[in-house]
Amino acid sequence: MTAPFAWLRPWEAPEVTSWGRLPMCAVDRRHQAVCLDGEWRFQLLPSPEAAATDEWGSSYVPGAWTLQDTDDPPQYTNVQMPFPEFPPHVPAANPTGVYERAVDVPGEWAGRRIVLQVGAAESVLLVQVDGRPVGISKDSHLAAEFDLTDVVRAGARAVVRLTVVKWSDASHIEDQDQWWHGGITRSVLLYATDPLHLADVTVQARRSGELRVDCQVRGPLPEGWYVTGDLDGQLLAQDTEFDRANAEDERVSEFLGEARLLARVPDVRAWTAETPELYGLTVRLHRPDGTVADTSYHRVGFRDVEIVGRDLLINGERVFIRGVNRHDFHPLTGRTVSYDDMRADLVLLKRFGFNAIRTAHYPNDPALYDLADELGFYVVDEADIESHDHAHEIADDPRYLNAFVDRVSRMVLRDKNHPSVIIWSLGNESDYGANHDAAAGWVRRHDPTRPVQYEGAAKRGWADPEVASDIACPMYAPIEECVAHALSGKQTKPLIQCEYSHAMGNSNGTLADHWAAIEATPGLQGGFIWEFWDHGILQRVSDGRPAGRAGAGLYERGVAGPGHRWAYGGDFGEVPHDGAFIADGVVFPDRTPKPVLYEHREIAAPVRLECLRHEGPVIANHQHFRGLDWLTAEWQLSLADGRTLTAPAELPELRPGETAAVPLPFELPEGGGEAWLTLKVMTARDEPWAPRGTVVCLPQVRLRATPVQRTLPVADRTVEVDADGLLVHPLLIAAPTLSLWRAPTDNDELGGMADRWREWGLDAPVRKLVAVRRAGASVGVLAEYVCDAGVVRHEQVFTAVEGGIRVEESAQLPETLNDVARVGSVFETVAGLNLLEWFGPGPWESYPDRSAGAPVGHHALPVDELFTPYLRPQESGGRHGVRHFTLSAPDATGLAVELGRPSQISVTRYRAADLAAAAHHDELVPRAGCVVHIDAAHRGLGTASCGPDTSPAYLVPTGTHRWGWILRVL
Repeated sequence: MTAPFAWLRPWEAPEVTSWGRLPMCAVDRRHQAVCLDGEWRFQLLPSPEAAATDEWGSSYVPGAWTLQDTDDPPQYTNVQMPFPEFPPHVPAANPTGVYERAVDVPGEWAGRRIVLQVGAAESVLLVQVDGRPVGISKDSHLAAEFDLTDVVRAGARAVVRLTVVKWSDASHIEDQDQWWHGGITRSVLLYATDPLHLADVTVQARRSGELRVDCQVRGPLPEGWYVTGDLDGQLLAQDTEFDRANAEDERVSEFLGEARLLARVPDVRAWTAETPELYGLTVRLHRPDGTVADTSYHRVGFRDVEIVGRDLLINGERVFIRGVNRHDFHPLTGRTVSYDDMRADLVLLKRFGFNAIRTAHYPNDPALYDLADELGFYVVDEADIESHDHAHEIADDPRYLNAFVDRVSRMVLRDKNHPSVIIWSLGNESDYGANHDAAAGWVRRHDPTRPVQYEGAAKRGWADPEVASDIACPMYAPIEECVAHALSGKQTKPLIQCEYSHAMGNSNGTLADHWAAIEATPGLQGGFIWEFWDHGILQRVSDGRPAGRAGAGLYERGVAGPGHRWAYGGDFGEVPHDGAFIADGVVFPDRTPKPVLYEHREIAAPVRLECLRHEGPVIANHQHFRGLDWLTAEWQLSLADGRTLTAPAELPELRPGETAAVPLPFELPEGGGEAWLTLKVMTARDEPWAPRGTVVCLPQVRLRATPVQRTLPVADRTVEVDADGLLVHPLLIAAPTLSLWRAPTDNDELGGMADRWREWGLDAPVRKLVAVRRAGASVGVLAEYVCDAGVVRHEQVFTAVEGGIRVEESAQLPETLNDVARVGSVFETVAGLNLLEWFGPGPWESYPDRSAGAPVGHHALPVDELFTPYLRPQESGGRHGVRHFTLSAPDATGLAVELGRPSQISVTRYRAADLAAAAHHDELVPRAGCVVHIDAAHRGLGTASCGPDTSPAYLVPTGTHRWGWILRVL
């Protein structure tokens, strides 16, 4: 099968990056190509040395064979390689896919140049046509093109065979934190051009309106041939000085023609992420008679990117980078992503306040950049280089030098004309060595209009001017260290974290604190959250295989069942693997937003609201380039007594950075109690990323803080407790007891807290009744909760009051329990209570260090919708700062709880032990009643699975905790 290539063994030759592959360029031929996507004959061989047989199955292209019912499943590893061999070697068992199909070459292509384009193949591509070797390519995330002019005949049929070797020397520098796949993952195209054609077009468009277009023509430009261009109908001028200088310097090539076109656009509309203005550029290659031999179309955005001092400037403005890391991913098709899916990704990000994408950790599908240009995103374009497991060795290995330069340069050549691309990245987590310096040197020479960044250069210090990074772009640096660096007087570069706030499970704690520090500290400009997706693969529970394309109906309905679940590392029986670490996105695999997205939306809000004591509300425009005319708004006033008032709002005319005081839209009602003013900001018209009326942000201020204190008279009855001192109540099947533990979040597990809590015995403390005391209408119960690390004394006082029971509690934590998950009460209700209504932050899940995105108000949700289904079951569904709530049945009966102070609560169908024991949600069995937690203190979430833990302010201290609540029957 691979006999023509066997002598070379290109899968173990890092010096060989390609053979027979055409140079990369920025001329897009997708619009004029014949698409070869669809079913191909296919067989999976055990190694590249094995011979193909006559027994063919089929495989869909584009797609990964690992998701198409083969015996080679997907495998997830993070840092470790999936095999033990050292670079550049690979295992002998090396799955190799052979794709074959017949292609009818159009007869009208006679005399033309014919090119095959393979959009992406993982990880080594070997091309044969009619049994003749045509070429080799590496780099799993960039297209490879091969000239077939001398191999095929117009009007005839040709047999194309594409052999894809899964493991190679290239795998060692594609060691990204993602699923390993094999296959052809982007489209395969066949197209034709004139023998003399546009080989490349380079566009430079400045915010001044100056436009320069450099054109290369493959082949010497014969007498009379010429290049023209127009920008939305405005003709570009020939740069005769460029032609003269080339002739004088003897730069006229025998095989490459060059031309330069110029224009100056008056009153140019500049491109930014907020105002993604695009112009249409058409470049034409003409024959002497004026007919067009070739055409190249580009969308041009006029903008400048520069670094001045320690600021990254877009069009002269210092912008905040509110970014996210994004893989090409789909839960059914792996790395194969459709245009519609990519658009849905970016539309969702735009709606939640993101303005930047890092293409982690490789060039994304070409369509993504078109969409980023159109919708408005700043892009850090990252090369397909990550040698995580063998980073130190490979960074200076001369055998890999060509691969580094090849991957970086081809990315730049492909994407250089996109205004959205503002920074080139040399790769990720590959240590730092001479190979990076070589790649950076090529970029700086070829494209001096953009800065270069590389995270690994941080090992030499954030301020080192000699390293191959124009930006200090560390990952998961504590915000305190970032602030200290910015205030040190030693900062020389913009500090924009390439990864921060790891979104694994119930996470992203302190995100608002992080951004408060960024916005208050010159020199800090933002960063990129890790990451966009939970990379769960839809899996059939019945046989453990990927659902693949057959699961499309389920995916379109936004569900993972019945009979299906979201798989993570190890679920396909693969060894080694890194478990649920692959589930670390701000959206679930079906693109459902996690609660953190609402947090980010408010942190990134273009409109801010403050309240000055005497002047009333103050509205601020926190955009960089845009006014508020694209927005509309309404006022909402939420009162503690249950009322919500609304009124229209007129947004003032404000330039970026300006503020204005506006009249208070409501007369505050008498009677005291909390009052919260919310400005509901929406799109005023249809935007490319949002229809009219889409909520953009919900800034909120508190107008009155005084809570209504309810003093209920003591009732003429007693409270019943059982022999163990536990409250007896008709709506409770499990009485309130002390809770010190939560089902560990991913951060708890990987940060080491969960192991400590288990060692302390907090997951199963032994309750011992000490005393029961009665005094009038009150019953006092003293109990001890015995843990391996100490004893917690817990006191409850139950008092019968008019309409219910007042519960006053205290818990004394010894010094040995200096960082527990929570301190509070937990009880369980009878079945049938299905609706939670509350006054406090909402409606989304919130926690002490992640509550900025949940405005205070009156909220209601079915109990079954309160729980957040993180891929690995864990603590979720909490609501922070709740003042009071009710749990009711459809007939409005149920219970009500009034809290002595704003408290963390959760209401779900699961005990903490249920969640902790399950690896997937299909293993959970919901309880008929509700499990209710009321916490006096609850530990913050942090991001300790990869990054800083929560801040000390959000830890649960030792000492005495007191809380109280009133339980009433509706």
